[in-house]
Amino acid sequence: MAMTRWWRLLSLVVLVSCVWTCDPASAQQRRDPGTGCQPEHLRESSVEATLRLQQHKESHPWLVSDMTVRVPRLWPLAKQLTFSVQSPQYRLAMRCLLLGDETPGARNEWHPRDPVVTATDSSVEVHYVAYNWITTNKPFPVGPWEIVPAGRTWMVYLWPPTLQTVRWKRIEADLDGLSFSDLVERASSSTENKLVWTNRLPQEVQVEIDPPRLRQLTTTFTQSVWATTGVASWWVCASILIAVAALRARRTGTAAEHGTPPPPPVGDAARQPAADGPDTDTDTEHSTSFTRTLLEWAVLSGAVALGLLIPWQEAKPLWCAILGILAGLALVLVARPWVLGAPPAAPGDRPDEPAPSGDGRRGQARAVTAATCAVAGIGLLVIVAHGAFGLPENLAPVTTTAPGRTGLVLVGLATVWLWLAAMLAWAWRFAHEGGLLRKHWTEQWDAVPAQCVAVVGCLLAAVATILLGLAWHASAKQWGRVNWLAEHYDPAEYNKYQSKLLENFFFSDLKWIFAYSWVLTGIALLALLRYRNRPARTQGRRFERFSRGPSKLDRLLIVSLFALFVGVRAAKFANASALYGVWLVLNIVAVYAVLRIGRDWSVLGRMGKSFYAKRLGTEPHRDELVKKARHYLTVNHQKRLLDQGHGDGVTSEGLEKELEDLRNWLVTACGGNEPPEQISVLDIALAWGPYGRWWSNAVRAGRLAFWFGLPATGLLLYYQAQAPYWRAQILFTPVGIPEFVADLILYQMAWAAAGFTLGALWRLLPGRRSQARAWFLTAGYGVPVVLAAALIHFIDTDPRQLLLYAALLLCVLTLTSIWMDLATFRKDLQYQSSRFALLLSVYQLRGLSVQIAWVLVQAAAIVGIWVHLTH
Repeated sequence: MAMTRWWRLLSLVVLVSCVWTCDPASAQQRRDPGTGCQPEHLRESSVEATLRLQQHKESHPWLVSDMTVRVPRLWPLAKQLTFSVQSPQYRLAMRCLLLGDETPGARNEWHPRDPVVTATDSSVEVHYVAYNWITTNKPFPVGPWEIVPAGRTWMVYLWPPTLQTVRWKRIEADLDGLSFSDLVERASSSTENKLVWTNRLPQEVQVEIDPPRLRQLTTTFTQSVWATTGVASWWVCASILIAVAALRARRTGTAAEHGTPPPPPVGDAARQPAADGPDTDTDTEHSTSFTRTLLEWAVLSGAVALGLLIPWQEAKPLWCAILGILAGLALVLVARPWVLGAPPAAPGDRPDEPAPSGDGRRGQARAVTAATCAVAGIGLLVIVAHGAFGLPENLAPVTTTAPGRTGLVLVGLATVWLWLAAMLAWAWRFAHEGGLLRKHWTEQWDAVPAQCVAVVGCLLAAVATILLGLAWHASAKQWGRVNWLAEHYDPAEYNKYQSKLLENFFFSDLKWIFAYSWVLTGIALLALLRYRNRPARTQGRRFERFSRGPSKLDRLLIVSLFALFVGVRAAKFANASALYGVWLVLNIVAVYAVLRIGRDWSVLGRMGKSFYAKRLGTEPHRDELVKKARHYLTVNHQKRLLDQGHGDGVTSEGLEKELEDLRNWLVTACGGNEPPEQISVLDIALAWGPYGRWWSNAVRAGRLAFWFGLPATGLLLYYQAQAPYWRAQILFTPVGIPEFVADLILYQMAWAAAGFTLGALWRLLPGRRSQARAWFLTAGYGVPVVLAAALIHFIDTDPRQLLLYAALLLCVLTLTSIWMDLATFRKDLQYQSSRFALLLSVYQLRGLSVQIAWVLVQAAAIVGIWVHLTH
């Protein structure tokens, strides 16, 4: 049944690719007419041109050309300039005016709109605006101008394809404050920012610009092997983290078994049965399997980093295709998603639940192996039988027939499918062994593996096809943009363009999948963290001993998650991807510094270990603490009513006595050490969090931050889409839209990771109020941000997106901390009219006013940054 579905899907793909690639109407390449422009009639034209360089506070320097041409009515093609922009006559006339004898498609400049044409009795005026970015050290045109990076300078020439013998009425160059030199010395006037020429020939305009050294160094560095090396260092650092965590976990075992033993239980907890010891053999086997899986991925991740250093652009398509298919197949088979130890016990699971049988695992292995080998076989079959598809041996045809294009589509889809399957297989392996998956999913996988493989395989094929469709759509838009002035159709040229696209499809999309494989490292860290902190199998779960916070190894995993998903964004916003490895280490060190401060200044740290043993160790202790905190709120509320003359029989002395009793309840548990006066039982309840297990606090905070981060993600993506450079990347590159979707997912993962970190470190972060904890965690992110801002300042790029992200992060964490406090008193919600009423009860009036003011200040900062971003 599964193979039947595969052949049906394959037949559909072949049919669609044949119809799609053979459509002659879509093969639109306009030929250069070559004759009929009659340039001699343009000598009486009047031309004005302006070049504006915009590099201050820009991520990518760009140049805008603004040219106005007034052609006489005597020019035979002048009238055609007023025709519809879709008519061949208009294209011919506009091409003759702007490009002359240049081949359409030779220029890759951008234009925001079609030229504006205005007709008068004696002339026709054409206003044409074009722009381009300086992203490489190669020459490029923009309108009538030519920019040539030459060593440490940028040379600017006025080299129009037409109107070269006409004296231009006015020429202006606005160089945004950069140092410049007029090489021909024919400028009519010069200021600090501008050069102006009047009635000059184009060849008399030559300017040398001295760009900022750091800006030029950044452009050069991003094209060198050192940029790739810097990105590869990120994978290496992540691999080292995984390896260190796996080896330490192998030595220490799970946190529940080999962590620092808690103080002995007291009271009722001492009389309850202890946690059931795990099945030693089963647990050891699963721990060994999981550790081996992590080490395997650490090695493979390091291999990925080395793979980045290979100059794939110079490799032949044949070898890229073979290596891509074989590497994808190997990654799936090495992941072995069918080799699963007994999953960790989750709440409510029966400890004696049987693991999948040997036959079940063999069925899973056969299903996965058959599907991946079938897909790999399809791609390799096209490579081996290339002649049957009309393809050359090197898989790099100049032009292709319908069978040839179909063969390239099959190779591309097979390669992309295999790599998607590899990423999914590793993610499944990590999540299952760490206990992150829903029980229903694992049951289905154990019961009907063939059907699961068929469904997932079809979904992956659909994703690969969508990626191909998006690449095709973007390339078609790029073709139309570059060839917007071509007059006639040339199917042969467009066929050549199509063939190049299909030849590079698997390579471009493979690089994109390749670039996001680091997410698997984050999933592996989270899975290991979950495995080490899985719920204990207890007969008396109510008396399970709670830890004061994550262990040393757990803290390393948590901080690494924060650095991977949240911290490295600073490097991206600073346009310093080559420093990813450095940024990862900086973020880890910064958060550890915040935790070191929190060791002495956190609420629970100042109360001491004796207080934890007597008042916080078990669920009954926590219930008693919340009850005392609720009584503290009631007494303070009665005091305020008494001050307002609404005592209702309550005396001030009685209320003071109750507060003193609550204070004594704290003091008697501190082992003779007087706790700070400003810390109340309410502060301790809020510092402990809504749940007894820190993992539950982390999950709750992560979910809250995920939902609070949705508007923040919308703002960041909207800004990104409004920037001309990023909008062009999204709409006109093969992986632009997938990249946009990936950014959306990664932003949400960043907010969730930040909230998870806040919840996990809730008891260790300093501050009496929860919002202070959010501030300190943001400060851990902010230390590298200061360095990023300094780098941005020196390079003179745009710091606003970095500041917006930091402000949004603080706002998301602040809202998360407020809702965490509400969750601590969630049982009281039934007695309140709304969440706001509960909030008012917890924070009291003055405290709530401070919280609202703090949130409003953050909102005002975000609005201020947003206004600067959009203006």
